[in-house]
Amino acid sequence: QAQLVESGGGLVQAGDSLRLSCASSGRAFNYYTIGWFRQAPGKEREFVAAIDYRGTETIYADSVKGRFAISRDKSKGAIYLQMNSLKPEDTAVYSCAAAPGGLDETPSQYLYWGQGTQVTVSS
Repeated sequence: QAQLVESGGGLVQAGDSLRLSCASSGRAFNYYTIGWFRQAPGKEREFVAAIDYRGTETIYADSVKGRFAISRDKSKGAIYLQMNSLKPEDTAVYSCAAAPGGLDETPSQYLYWGQGTQVTVSS
């Protein structure tokens, strides 16, 4: 069964950068939109960014626009989230997910989810 596996999380200080990776089994999701979502303790899951299957169109949440960048390498079946100028409010579990349709911020449109990776930003 096709899977998504996140990596790259960790503990950093405010202003630092991190790059999250989302690895798919083989190239199973090369024709899917891939999104990144995050969930902080006690809060609902929040959309962060998404990239279309071609890797040419992206959308971002206003809270991360200009600081985060999503990209994908279809030859590796990998999707990345470069996070710069991190803030304490970025602290959350970050998950990648795959949707068969186009770019979308709605979690219910994503059918496959990874387990998530913790990002903690200290002030």
